[in-house]
Amino acid sequence: MSVRTPDPDWNGDEPTGAPTPNTNPGWLSDLELAEIRGRLPLLYVEAVPVRVDGLGQVTEVGVLLRANAVGEMTRTLVSGRVMYGETVRDALFRHLEKDLGPMAFPLLPASPVPFTVAEYFPLPGISPFTDDRQHAVSLAFVVPVTGTCEPRQDALEVTWMTPTEAATQAVADEMEGGRGLLVRQALASVGALR
Repeated sequence: MSVRTPDPDWNGDEPTGAPTPNTNPGWLSDLELAEIRGRLPLLYVEAVPVRVDGLGQVTEVGVLLRANAVGEMTRTLVSGRVMYGETVRDALFRHLEKDLGPMAFPLLPASPVPFTVAEYFPLPGISPFTDDRQHAVSLAFVVPVTGTCEPRQDALEVTWMTPTEAATQAVADEMEGGRGLLVRQALASVGALR
């Protein structure tokens, strides 16, 4: 599973030859990240983007479509690492903008309390969530978005589904790392599963 998050100070204009020095001390090089992943659990945030009606009831759930490292099409959620010195709120906003675009207009909660904490392990069977790269702890949030979502980075599209469609086994089977369960937990936490 590839969920490569580019350096936040990268503008895409550097030559592809020699690596450029890391000017952001809160970010890890690829080599440092690989070493850290082998020794420590990393902290992530994940967001289940939703659209709500005037009463705050979830009407649609946004799921990202991506191609994984072997070229298979998979579905996933907005997710990414929390950088050193970054608040959970800032990390959540940064990854929502990275994956959904700057015009998504997410409505972050006044108190960023996750609906669950998901623990990803490289070996299956320890938890329902897997990540073959690392042991990761993820704070998961349901986040309403009000604007236009245009995927960026490695997401190909945002698919909007009803809560009933998003909770189906067919959608869960397309999601990487057990995130189908995370979608069901998110919908249950906001009373959207009937």
